[in-house]
Amino acid sequence: MQFEQASNYIQEVLKTQLSPLLYYHSYAHTMGVLKAAVEIAKDENIQSEEDLMLLKTAALYHDCGFLNVYEKDTEEEACVIAREVLPKFEYSGLQIETICKLIMKTKMPQQPETHLEKILCDADLNYLGHDNFIVIGNKLLQELNAMGKTIDEKEWNKMQIEFLQSHHYWTATAIANRENKKAEHLQRLKELVLINK
Repeated sequence: MQFEQASNYIQEVLKTQLSPLLYYHSYAHTMGVLKAAVEIAKDENIQSEEDLMLLKTAALYHDCGFLNVYEKDTEEEACVIAREVLPKFEYSGLQIETICKLIMKTKMPQQPETHLEKILCDADLNYLGHDNFIVIGNKLLQELNAMGKTIDEKEWNKMQIEFLQSHHYWTATAIANRENKKAEHLQRLKELVLINK
C-alpha cells in the first residue's frame, strides 16, 4: 500500500480538476475530512497502521466522484475511481473493498456499522458541531444554487434545521466534542426561523 503516492495523486486531481462551482465539495473539504478523521481516530484509539491508512485513503477519495457526477451516486462514482486508481499504488483487492465500504457509508442518510465507518462519517460532517458551521453551510448553499437549485435563506434555514435534527454523531469522541455546539447551532436556526416568519 503506497499511501503517500495514492494521496499525492488524488490531491493533485482534486486541486486541478474539480469544478470551481463546488464551493462545499472542494479540495479544502476533503482535506478537512482527512484532518478530522485522523484526529477522531487518535481519540478513538485506532492503533492499527493499516486501519489508519485505509481510513485516510477513504477520506481522501470519498468525494472524488464529484469529478464526474453531481448529486446522484457520487459515492458509487468515487468507488469506481478508487477501484481504477488504487491498484496502481499496490492496494490489494480486499483493501480497496474496505475503502469503498467506508466511502459508501458517507452516503446520506449515514448508516455506519464498523468503528472506521463511524469515524469517517463523523469526520465528513464534523462541521455541524464546529464554530465555522455557518460559513461552511453557506458554501453548501452557494454550491447548490450554482448547480441549478434556487434556495433562499429562509428555505435554507429550514432545511438546515431538518438536517441537524435528523443527524447524530456515531463516535464517543464526536459526541463529546461536537454534539453541544451542534445543539447551539440548531437552537439559533430555530430562533432565526421564528423571527423571519
